[in-house]
Order: sequence, then C-alpha cells, then structure tokens
Amino acid sequence: MTTTLITGANKGLGKETARQLIAAGHTVYIGARDETRGRAAAAELGGRFVRLDVTDDASVADAVTRVEAGGGLDVLVNNAGIEPRLADNAVPTPADESAGSFRETFETNVFGPVRVTAAFLPLLRKSSAPVIVNVSSGLGSLADMSDPGSYTHFYSGLSYPASKAAVNALTIQYAKAFPGIRVNSADPGYTSTDLNGGTGIQTVEEGAAIIVELARAGADGPTGTFVSARGPNRW
Repeated sequence: MTTTLITGANKGLGKETARQLIAAGHTVYIGARDETRGRAAAAELGGRFVRLDVTDDASVADAVTRVEAGGGLDVLVNNAGIEPRLADNAVPTPADESAGSFRETFETNVFGPVRVTAAFLPLLRKSSAPVIVNVSSGLGSLADMSDPGSYTHFYSGLSYPASKAAVNALTIQYAKAFPGIRVNSADPGYTSTDLNGGTGIQTVEEGAAIIVELARAGADGPTGTFVSARGPNRW
C-alpha cells in the first residue's frame, strides 16, 4: 500500500489529487491548516486528516509524528499555495507588489515546500519507492514568461511566478541531491480553483491528472523534470 501526504488538500487541486489517488489505491493524508474543512474533506474522500500549516514549524513537526505513527510515507505532494489578488480579483501589476507581498507568497509557496520536505525526508528515505511532487505552474517557466507567443506571457504579477520558478529550482536541486527519490515539478495548467477566483479554463479533474501521474511514478520513473499534460515544459 502506498501512503501519500498532500498539503493544502481540503479543496481545489489538492482535494482532487487526493480523490484520484485514493481511487488508485493510495492511503492519503489530507493535509490542511483548517481542521474543520480538512476533516470534512477526509471524511468525504475516505482519506486521513492531518492538520498541517506549511508556514508553521510546530505544525509540520506534529504532522510528521502523526504520519510516522501511521506507518510512514511514500509520496509527498507539495501542493499548498497562494496567489496574490487585488480587491477586484485582478492579478496585481509590478507597481502593486511589494517586499511584503513577496514575503507572504514565498512563505507558503517556497518556504513551505522546503519546510515540509526537510521534515518528511527521513520518512521518505525509508520508503522503497519514494516520490516528491512539487506543484508548480506554467508561470514558473522563465522561457515561456519571456516569450510573447506563450500563453503565460500576459501575466502581470511578480511574486507568484517568481515563487514557482523557485519551486522549479528546488525540484532540480532535490533531484540531484537525492537520486533515490523521484522528484518532479507538475504544471497542472490554468485550472479553475479558488486560487485564481475560478478564472481557469480547465477543470480540477483535468488539472490534477499530471500531479497524479507523477505521484504514481515508480522507482524507475522520471526525476528532475518539469512537466504538464502536454509533455515536458521549458524551464
């Protein structure tokens, strides 16, 4: 039995990833900082709730203790993320963002995966086929962001794409450092979730598919890659 932990799994892509992995036979921990919503999602899906705030060291440490007591961990999906939005739900422009907005975005989107990965690494190393999936974004591709022909070129914000580019750097470095762990970045595409105010053009079922595919990678699966449902992404 494969045991998986998904951060930010009480809604959106995290919840749908949990649904699909449970259907595939995984035991899934629904990581959520809101206990009421997390427990409700776990009960609905048939998963196990674990309170997990990726911005809090003590919360992450408690989650490690809970998961270890439950038998260990094979797959970690770093899904929890935030995107800054203005009051009218518009994406901020460079003039709207500040060091404060960067700090808030990076605390969840970058420091969160670092904090969670470091804490769960000892458990993953005990698995026979450990996997880490970092949920990135097409906006994390510097090649595409700078290409006028890319669908991501229009995006005006600073901190969100910068955070996802940083996540991709983490994927590369972790994959090099831990060759026994399959470590990949998933680009779910422009998916309609609360993160973007429901403006995405894909369903969560479509967006979660690549996350699920990477989460199910075997010991001979890819590592150090950045992929979407269309195939490899440019870094």
